[in-house]
Amino acid sequence: MKKIKLTKENILLSLILILSAILNFANLSIEGYSNLYYASGVKSMTMSLKNFFFVSFDPASFVTIDKPPLGFWLQAISAKIFGYSGWSILLPQAIAGVISVFVIYKIVKRSFGRAAGLLSALFLATTPIFVAVSRNNTCDNLLVLTLLIACWFISIAAEKGKFKYLLISLAIVGVGFNIKMLQAYMVVPAIYLVYLLSSAISLKKRIIHLICGTLVLLVVSFSWAIVVDLIPAANRPYVGSSTNNSELELIIGHNGLERLGIGSSTTMGGGRAKTQVKITQGSKTSPTASNTNAQGGTPPTGTRPSGMPSGGKMPTGGKSGGGNSSMGGSAVSSVTRLFVTTGMSDQIIWLFPIAVLGFLAAILKEKFKPAFNNKRKLDLLLWSMWLIPEFIYFSFTTGLFHPYYLTMLAAPIAALAGIGIVSMWELLAECGWKSWILPVTLIVDGALQLFVLSYFYSTSSITKILMIALSILCFASSIMLIILKLKKNNNLKLSKILVGTALIGLLITPTVWSATTLFGAESGTFPAAGLSLISSSKSENTGMGSLSDSSNDKLTKFLLANKTTEKYILVTSSASGVASDIIIKTGESVMTWGFFGTDKAITLAQFKALVKSGGVRYVMIGGQGGGGGSTSDIMTWAKKAGTLVPESKWKDTTTTKTTTSKAAVTTTTKTSNSMPQKFGRQTSEALYDLKGADTTK
Repeated sequence: MKKIKLTKENILLSLILILSAILNFANLSIEGYSNLYYASGVKSMTMSLKNFFFVSFDPASFVTIDKPPLGFWLQAISAKIFGYSGWSILLPQAIAGVISVFVIYKIVKRSFGRAAGLLSALFLATTPIFVAVSRNNTCDNLLVLTLLIACWFISIAAEKGKFKYLLISLAIVGVGFNIKMLQAYMVVPAIYLVYLLSSAISLKKRIIHLICGTLVLLVVSFSWAIVVDLIPAANRPYVGSSTNNSELELIIGHNGLERLGIGSSTTMGGGRAKTQVKITQGSKTSPTASNTNAQGGTPPTGTRPSGMPSGGKMPTGGKSGGGNSSMGGSAVSSVTRLFVTTGMSDQIIWLFPIAVLGFLAAILKEKFKPAFNNKRKLDLLLWSMWLIPEFIYFSFTTGLFHPYYLTMLAAPIAALAGIGIVSMWELLAECGWKSWILPVTLIVDGALQLFVLSYFYSTSSITKILMIALSILCFASSIMLIILKLKKNNNLKLSKILVGTALIGLLITPTVWSATTLFGAESGTFPAAGLSLISSSKSENTGMGSLSDSSNDKLTKFLLANKTTEKYILVTSSASGVASDIIIKTGESVMTWGFFGTDKAITLAQFKALVKSGGVRYVMIGGQGGGGGSTSDIMTWAKKAGTLVPESKWKDTTTTKTTTSKAAVTTTTKTSNSMPQKFGRQTSEALYDLKGADTTK
């Protein structure tokens, strides 16, 4: 076994990894169960191998969650080892975040040296959205880790023309596909282009290799989905959020074309149509679709822009606005979207100018020409082709995406920023205009950070402190660096101190932003770091992953007290809200029509047969989803045939603030059982008892 030497490099790397571990793990339990929809699926997966394999949402394996299995398999295994808890299901993502920091260090160091590797690792470790997602159960950072490892192998494959490393790289991307489906393919153009343009072997061999690699990619990617689809529908749960009980349709539809703005979005209350999600912020309710702040304009003094405040509430568009799609796609489509939209800009954009200008400096330094005959050129191509297409996608897409997807940009920005700083430093010693790139870049990046911080100027005194620290450390150091250049003073040691001081100034804000996750719970639905996590009151800052002590308790106790031989303790339209809460707390099965409440998972005749055999007794009609959609006939029949249960028996009448679990917003209601506003129709819920119901009508 190779002995680890106590070198300066190893000490610095260890400190960076420790910092990453602290940001990812410290006080992780405050996140609760994070996304309750996914957490309830993991609870069900721990209860049987069938649930585990199919990623079943409920213990009875009636319907699946609407994502591929691998990330949730890891969470279920963790829950089995350490016991089911919020901490155990978040553990795989937190570990993946730390490992990703180490992997990016190794990849960048391999081509650009230890300084670039260490800087890239530090930048990734302190990227706010990367830290926030590492403390959440959405699995996105498990995907980031997978893609980083794939990039490590393609870097070697392209440099040396090694076919086996290409196959390994694309196979790993296929593994990533089984974590987040088509999201994994966002890095595929970079992998293909890097290998195709490599000059290590002949073009003919490269093309043949890529054809073979594509076959491997497709086989690994679709293996699980095809196996599931080949199993008779009667022997497996219904594929959640699909239109025809098919994993392949889910891949192409809800998790594919809808993310590109092609086709239609799924809504609560029935059918698939464009949604117009509304946000309750204070006492004002504003839509997040086409009419949100359409005229743009500057945010009012003392308030955040109309986009999502950092810290986990849904984004709506920041200074921009408009757009024609739900979720992250609501902000106006333009190259400025990620700079002017709060909830996006303050999560990812802090070091973007360094990444872009640093990339240009690296191109100049490497004399970037079409002959890609060394690993530096190939890696520059790799990182830039990871960054550019994704930046364009997130800037211009009108499809459905969540802001936490921006964690996909964290790795290429961190890598190019680390490479860029080293390249600009090397150019600093040269004569001519190239030597000015570093000080100018530091000032530009500092100016952007001040611009983003200005959104939060009136919301927290911490913002003012950050702006002062940034100005002193970054701008003062950069100006002094410029003065040295003008005086042609080549004091290397002093220049290094000034550049280091400026970088510290630029890292303070993203590090503070990331560190807020240690003190305040994020939204389980929309993980994000930011000052609102520490400025909100405790009652407002419980996160969407927390289970209220009173939430649905009276309903749950009533259902348990009256349970006899029923297979499903309750039937309700949507898989979020009440269903998730009951499954997590009790392990009992709840029948739902998938997350959106629109899945054609059972016919009325089948449902009547289930009622007749005693498999179902209680049905909740209304609330989240409204009982509409493809199963409205079931709810209509249940309301007609069942007996209304008095609210006094199951509903708590205390006033509480409730939240949803996957894609919802916070709202104040008068009952702890009431569903918050979400997609589609929203009605008051009512509980019906189907015991003795006439199933012949």
